[in-house]
Formats: sequence, C-alpha cells, structure tokens
Amino acid sequence: MSKFILSAFADEASPLFYEQIDAMRRSGITHLEMRGVNGRNISAMTREEVRCAKYMLDEAGLSVWSIGSPVGKIKISDPFEHLESFKRLLDAAVVTGASVMRIFSFYDVKTDEDKAEAIRRLRILVDTARGSGVLLCHENEKGIYGDTAENCLEILNAVPELGCVFDPANFIQCGVDPLTAWGLLADKTTYLHIKDALPDGKVVPAGCGVGNLPAIIEDFGKRGGKVLSLEPHLTVFKGLADLEENQKTDIDPYSYPSAEDAFRVAADAVKGIVEQIG
Repeated sequence: MSKFILSAFADEASPLFYEQIDAMRRSGITHLEMRGVNGRNISAMTREEVRCAKYMLDEAGLSVWSIGSPVGKIKISDPFEHLESFKRLLDAAVVTGASVMRIFSFYDVKTDEDKAEAIRRLRILVDTARGSGVLLCHENEKGIYGDTAENCLEILNAVPELGCVFDPANFIQCGVDPLTAWGLLADKTTYLHIKDALPDGKVVPAGCGVGNLPAIIEDFGKRGGKVLSLEPHLTVFKGLADLEENQKTDIDPYSYPSAEDAFRVAADAVKGIVEQIG
C-alpha cells in the first residue's frame, strides 16, 4: 500500500465512532472520509463534538482525509439554504485537518437555466471555501447534474477550482462505462471512491464488477494519484449467518452477515488490487 493512501467511510462498518476506529485499524486504513459519527451526520455536529472526534482519531494514530458532506444533494428548485450548514462543515474540515470536502451538483437539473443556477451555487461554495485550505471535490452521483462524465467535465471546466471524486459504481448505475468516463476525467480526478458494481447496478467488492477498477487504479497511480477512499455500500443481510449454517437456500455471494464483515471484505478487495498491480 506504499504507493497509495487508503481512506474509508468507516461509518459503513458501524454507526459508533469507536467501532469505526477499531474497524479502520484492523483493516490497516489510515485515513477517514468523515460522514457519520455515532449515528449523526457530521453536518449536525457541534464544533466541540467534532473536536472530540478528532481527539479520538489522534489517539488512534488516524487522520481525516475528507469530509463526506451532503452539500448539493438538494433539488435545484429548493432554496439554497444549506449554505450555513456548508459553513459548519467547512469549519469541521479545518478542525479535523481534512484536505478535501466531497460535494454534489444538485438534483433535477434539466434546463440550461437549471445548469446556470447549479454552476452559480457551486461557485458560491468555492468562493466561501477560498482561503480555508480545503479543496471542494465534486462527486458523480446518480440523478444530479454531474451524473455523466460529460456533465462532470462541463462542471469542472465551468468551475475549475473544484476537484473531482471519481466513483466507478455511480457511473455504472447511470449507464456510463467507467473506462470511458476515466478517459474524460482522469486528468481532473483528485481521488477515487472505491466502489464497484455489476451491470444491473448492484454494488459488489472492488474488482468483482464491471468498473474496471484495477485498470483505473493503476492508471491513477501512474498519474501521481494517491488517495483511494473506500465507500463499500455492500449488502448486509443479518440473517445470512443462520442461512449459511443451515444451507436451506441459495445465498447471494455478495451479501454479508454484518456491516463490519462487509467493510472488511471491501478493504481486503482494494488491498488485493493494489498488491496485484504492484
């Protein structure tokens, strides 16, 4: 793993922060993409609560890479009232020492007027973050303006101060070939979300889907890319252990008996790809 820094949305291992830290340490993950802490989104946390979380990470020898914010996950027709929430998240990024913050580009963007409004709002976010030392990174997400590679490129060209989070599984779920998307966005990508999917959109461990993650990760590394941020989104089926023991029914091979099991499998999968590509 020396070539890459491995980060993760550890809230997928557990809602409890101390269990997230334990899962990261067991999986050899050094950095956190901070989103949920003790069942609450970081956007709802006070500055003191953020400082306490940072203290726990410091004690464990872990760092915050990114704030996994929900900013931009509203309809373009909704009032732009979460700017105040964004300012709190920006402060959380500064407090935790996060280098970047993940953001989105709004739902239901259909017309040229909608696009212009989305770009206006993204520029406001960039202007607000200026001088903070935190890079805002746009993630491709199903249903938002930037859900295709072409739209992502349009956004990044219009707001060049934005970084780019590249999520292969999200592209698959939008009917976009990740390798084709990578050809358009590789030069603008800040970091990768490690998430793979089957052609029907079902999320599976890295390398088990059609996301071409080994090729994308290898090229990302050759271009000087460093951070791979694990966002497993794997299926947790809590009755799976009993089914496996009794062997009474066919079992989805990509379902796991607990969130921590799913997190461990996801971490092992990306580490296996990194070892494979050298």
